Amino acid sequence: MNGKINWSVLTGAAFLMATSAIGPGFLTQTTVFTQTLGASFGFVILTSILIDIGVQLNIWRVIAVSEKRAQDIANLLLPGLGSFISLLIVFGGLAFNIGNVAGAGLGLNALFGIPVITGALISAAIAIAIFMIKEAGKAMDRFAQVMGFIMIIVIIYIAITTNPPVAEAALRTILPAKIDLMTIITLVGGTVGGYITFSGGHRLLDAGIKGKRVLPLVTTSAVMGVSVASLVRIFLFLASLGVISKGLVIDQGNPTGSIFQLAAGNLGYRLFGLVMFSAAITSVIGSAYTSVSFIKSFSPAIAKNENRVIIIFIMVSTLIFAFVGKPVSLLIMAGVVNGFILPVTLATILFASYKTRIVGDYKHPIWLTIFGVLIVFIMTYMSINVMMGYFL
Repeated sequence: MNGKINWSVLTGAAFLMATSAIGPGFLTQTTVFTQTLGASFGFVILTSILIDIGVQLNIWRVIAVSEKRAQDIANLLLPGLGSFISLLIVFGGLAFNIGNVAGAGLGLNALFGIPVITGALISAAIAIAIFMIKEAGKAMDRFAQVMGFIMIIVIIYIAITTNPPVAEAALRTILPAKIDLMTIITLVGGTVGGYITFSGGHRLLDAGIKGKRVLPLVTTSAVMGVSVASLVRIFLFLASLGVISKGLVIDQGNPTGSIFQLAAGNLGYRLFGLVMFSAAITSVIGSAYTSVSFIKSFSPAIAKNENRVIIIFIMVSTLIFAFVGKPVSLLIMAGVVNGFILPVTLATILFASYKTRIVGDYKHPIWLTIFGVLIVFIMTYMSINVMMGYFL
C-alpha cells in the first residue's frame, strides 16, 4: 500500500470517527451545556478531549496489532463477551440512528424548507447510494471528509461573527467556576462512546492498515479524529458563548439553530441547516457502517453482503422515524448504555493488549495502559454517580 493511499484512508478513518461523533445530539448538547455552564464549559471540553485521546489510542492500536475487530478480541478474551458487546452497540447504534435520520431531515428543512420527514427520506437515500457504489469504503471516506470540512468552515465563521469572550473562555477552561460530572459523561459518551469508539479502528482494519509496522500511522489517524471533533466542539462552544454573553434570548426548542440565527440572521439559520444536515447524514453513515461491522463475525453471509446489511440498517432506522417518530425512552436508554459500554470495552481492550494469543509479541506502552486504566476508573465512578443521581 503506497503512502498516498495510506494517507487517504487514514484521513478518511479519522473523519469517519469525527463525523460519527458530530451528530444532532453533539450540536444540541454543546449549545445547551454552554448555556448551563457558561465559559466553564471549556473545562469540560478539555477534560473530554484528554479522555477521548486516551480511549482512541488504546483501542485503535490494539485493533491494529491484533488484526481483529473489537468483538473478536473480546470473544478471545472471554467467550461470549464480544457477542454481548456487539448486541449493546448495535442496539445503541440503531437507536441513535433514528435521531440521526431525524436530524438530517431537520437540517434539510432549515436549509430548503422541505418537510422534515421528506428530508429524512432524501438523506437516507443519499446514505444508501454511497453503499451501493462498488468502492463504498472510498466513497464513505471522501464524503466524511467533505462534510467534515464544510462543518468546520461554517462553524468557525459563526464563531467569529459572535465575537465571543475568548479570554474568559481560556481562563475558565483552566480554572472553572463549576464542574458537572453529568456533562463530562455525556460529552465523552457522545464523542467516543458506543459504536463511535471503533468506527475509525474498524475502517482502518477493513482497508488493510494493520500490524505493528503501521502503529505510528494508526496513532496519527486516531489523534486526527479526536482533533477534528474537538475543533468543531470548541468553535461551536465559542459561538454559543458569544451569543449568550450578549444576553440574547435563545429558543429552547431549537437552541443550536437559534444560536446561528442570532449570530447571522436568516443566512445563519440556513447555515445551521447545512451544518445539521452534514452532521446528521455522516452520523447515519458512521453508525450504520460501524454497527454492522460488529455483527460481521456472526455469519459469513453478513460479511459477504455487508453493504446490503448496512443499507437495511439505514432503511429500518428511517422507517422507524417516519412511522413512529423518535422514541425518547429508547434514545435515553441507549445513552445510558453508552455510558457503561465505554469502561467495559476499554477495560476489555486493555486486558487483551497483554495477551500474546491476541497481540503476539507486541508490547503495549506502559503510559497508555496507565492512562487507560485511569479512564476506566474515572468513567466507571462518574457513570455510577450519575446513575445513582438519576434513579435515586
